[in-house]
Amino acid sequence: MSSTLSSSARLSRIKEKVTTKAGWFGGYDYSWLCLPTMPFLRSYHTRSPPFYALDADMPLILAAASGLQHALAMLAGLITPPIIFASALNLDSQTSSYMISASLIGSGILSLVQMSRIRLFGGHYLGTGLISVVVGTSFSALSTANAIFDAMYRDGTCSSVIAQDGTVTRSPCPDAYGKVLGTSLICSFLEIFLSFLPHRVLKRLFPPMITGTVVLMIGASLVGDSGAPNWAGGANDCQSRPTSGIFQLCPTIFAPRPLPWGSPEFIGLGFLSFLSIILTELFGSPFLKNISVIVGLAVGCIVAGATGYIDGSSITSAPAITFLWVHTFKISVYPPAILPMLAVYVSLAMEAIGDITASAEVSRVEVQGEEFDSRIQGGILSDGIGGFFSALFTVTPLSIFAQNNGVIAITRCANRAAGRWCCFFLILFGVLGKISGAFLAIPNPVLGGVTTFLFASVAVSGLRVLSLVSFTRRDRFVLAAALSFGFADLLQPEVFTHLFDGVNNPNSGLEGLFNSITIVLSTPFLAAGLIGVILNLVLPQEREERIVEAVSEELDLEEQKKVSASSEDSRV
Repeated sequence: MSSTLSSSARLSRIKEKVTTKAGWFGGYDYSWLCLPTMPFLRSYHTRSPPFYALDADMPLILAAASGLQHALAMLAGLITPPIIFASALNLDSQTSSYMISASLIGSGILSLVQMSRIRLFGGHYLGTGLISVVVGTSFSALSTANAIFDAMYRDGTCSSVIAQDGTVTRSPCPDAYGKVLGTSLICSFLEIFLSFLPHRVLKRLFPPMITGTVVLMIGASLVGDSGAPNWAGGANDCQSRPTSGIFQLCPTIFAPRPLPWGSPEFIGLGFLSFLSIILTELFGSPFLKNISVIVGLAVGCIVAGATGYIDGSSITSAPAITFLWVHTFKISVYPPAILPMLAVYVSLAMEAIGDITASAEVSRVEVQGEEFDSRIQGGILSDGIGGFFSALFTVTPLSIFAQNNGVIAITRCANRAAGRWCCFFLILFGVLGKISGAFLAIPNPVLGGVTTFLFASVAVSGLRVLSLVSFTRRDRFVLAAALSFGFADLLQPEVFTHLFDGVNNPNSGLEGLFNSITIVLSTPFLAAGLIGVILNLVLPQEREERIVEAVSEELDLEEQKKVSASSEDSRV
């Protein structure tokens, strides 16, 4: 009887939602959301809409608009990794376009799981139940995969062509991507295991000092490896400015308007996109501010198209409709990549803890106690399972993506209905293959100008986490030692690549181990994170420092209580 009543009540609410003006529009101030802001006016700081909590009743139009904002805010971070992977492996445009579509579709599907918070056995959960903890392609996997690809070309797994003048050109190698997927699939079980460890153990292994260092190194290395080189014309072989071959000019000699790497035209085009982000932040409406990176891409593409820099062949060749597994890759395991990918999943768990905490705060839910600990556990578990299924979806690890916290902070909407709309739009963008083809047509300088800002934002997130550290003498020592390896890799990328050149005729197993160690030591965030974790566990704390840490934890607890109290007042 009660189930019948609940069903009828649910149907009645749905009918009211879709048949009334209040159900469609509510009382939200849509002019605040859409009209531009003038930063020097008093109203700029006083206008603010109501806060929509996780399960609050929300108008349909507002839920869809908020979901679209979240989807657009994620786009740049979702399309960048597959574009960079395809460029590093010289894949054709059809395969590259499919990789973008698969990333969007996989993100939409796994984000639904992450925000669902499904109860499992023994008080464990799957997912966080938070809208801002959506799923995107991990930048840590991007940095590590590039190092793995380099190793594959060095050891002959992937072939290269050497010109008469000594210029090395990489041949297309889709099997390399399949090897990364296969290795990622088996390594994902490590993060699944970590999700069942007590929260205090994870906090001891990965304190903010370590997580902040890792995130800082990820952002900084991506600026140097991808963002800035693309801004100057391309992150492929053209950046060495060879005197022969297809990479004499960027992106290749077959581009509509090829130019030498670092040409002022490229720099100016990228700077236009960069400047568009700044102007949008200054004068844009809240809606545009949340998608400022997309605005930068759009402005850059409009100017690039008008001046003849865009090649539309990728749009023409892309299918109208696509889905997962339209293209497949031969999945296998690359043994030298196992150790680095295990380290990637450890870093994903580290990032997840900080991202879930930030998401809980901005969503105005508890940031302490059993419920919060269960969100941490459910988020890391969903992250690990997402890594497993993302490999089956032909996508590199899809992990927690907390940049959408900014959308919630501005729009004051943390409602799960908006999150479901976000997932719908992501899947829709992925299914419409022409959209992926359009993303692939974005000129390198435009992409570089935008992703340099995006990757720098990742580095700033790491700095923010480091700002929470009390910085005792021991902490400064651990951080200095970790950054020594991280900065060494950043400034001299080949410093550890010749470490085992003196070993003569190693067997295949030993050679694989050497390659694994080289990849780890040559990847800034892996080297810095490894040194930081080891020293943090080995170096003892002095008595005074333990007292300082205990006082700091008490202060943090009091601050969290204040945040929770203010959140309750806001909800009232």
